Amino acid sequence: MPTYNLAINGKTYTVEADANTPLLWVLRDMLQLNGTKYGCGIAVCGACTVHFNGVPVRSCNVPVSVAAKQKITTIEGLSPDGKHPLQLAWIEEQVPQCGYCQTGQIMQAAALLKRNPNPTEEDIVAELQGNLCRCGTYQRIAKAVKKAAAMQQNG
Repeated sequence: MPTYNLAINGKTYTVEADANTPLLWVLRDMLQLNGTKYGCGIAVCGACTVHFNGVPVRSCNVPVSVAAKQKITTIEGLSPDGKHPLQLAWIEEQVPQCGYCQTGQIMQAAALLKRNPNPTEEDIVAELQGNLCRCGTYQRIAKAVKKAAAMQQNG
């Protein structure tokens, strides 16, 4: 079985896995980084979103052999103390209901705010349209992203 070195959240992890093993299962089952969620397994829902070099990708659909060449950030690496403006805004706006999609939503929104620190509501909706929320908290999600943008700009 091949061995891969994965650069995740500023650390290097060595894993032994079949080349086609989805990164999602390496993160969750081998490395116990359980913040990234399984939703659909076909890269449609966005629950498994992580960053490759700052770009959001669906980890359920990326083989570990491809991931080994990337700088990976998971929800655990977004902020060491859980105080990223998006995480704080999510709590303040009481976004989660079931919470299942939230890590993927936050990771997608973090990529948006990095590219566009002052997004319009249309920008937010366009960026997050591929992340599904079973509970339908889309209005609260958009409000939290706007709040996080303001938090980042103010300090």
